[in-house]
Amino acid sequence: MEHEAYRLISTARFGGILVVSDHASNRVPDDIDLGIDPVLLSQHIAIDLGVAEVGALMAQRPGIAAFQGNISRLVCDLNREPHAPAVIPIASDGHAIPGNALNHEAHLARLARFHDPYHAALGQLLDSAPPALILSLHSFTPLLASTDEPRPWQVGVLYNEDDRAARLAIPLLEADGLVVGDQQPYSGKLLNYTMDRHAEADGRPYLGIEVRQDQIATAAQQADWAERLCRIGNAVALALG
Repeated sequence: MEHEAYRLISTARFGGILVVSDHASNRVPDDIDLGIDPVLLSQHIAIDLGVAEVGALMAQRPGIAAFQGNISRLVCDLNREPHAPAVIPIASDGHAIPGNALNHEAHLARLARFHDPYHAALGQLLDSAPPALILSLHSFTPLLASTDEPRPWQVGVLYNEDDRAARLAIPLLEADGLVVGDQQPYSGKLLNYTMDRHAEADGRPYLGIEVRQDQIATAAQQADWAERLCRIGNAVALALG
């Protein structure tokens, strides 16, 4: 299943795992001009590097499917509230996005084209094939250009009010010898829109995972992390069940 706002890899199963990645793509539709250097599309401000590949590998396993955003976060940030200023960012990590200086009508049209169908499809998918666990998969930079602060965590676990899966996953990740951030590199209480809407609002168990980009930069690393997250995701789902 593919739409210009999202794609589904494999078949979502009742009682399985659904891997959700809002920022899996850097695609900019041909009729949208962001007015930026194309080089920026290969950087984190445009895409969560590595998560599309990890999610696709995970979706090769029985009982796991991957629901991925199909446009750049610079076109529309699918993990932001529809009325948040950064949902169609005019700047990101110190870079201006002049093509996003839209009037009100164009702003609403952009949301209707991408944000609305993405969340409608995700909601329908979760209703039709309720998973045992939603795994929200993102990646983060080792260093933010705008702050110059190093981020030592290899993986972060994020959550808002529902920390059931997080409390199970953190020791499992640490047992793999990883430096694990509990609500790092930022808090899920601050930026958790997709999971707040589709998981917390309905009591669905979810696990918010942020992998540092240099951990999933190569095909071998992506395969390693896909195996790890399948193993830990299954263990968490079983423990929750």
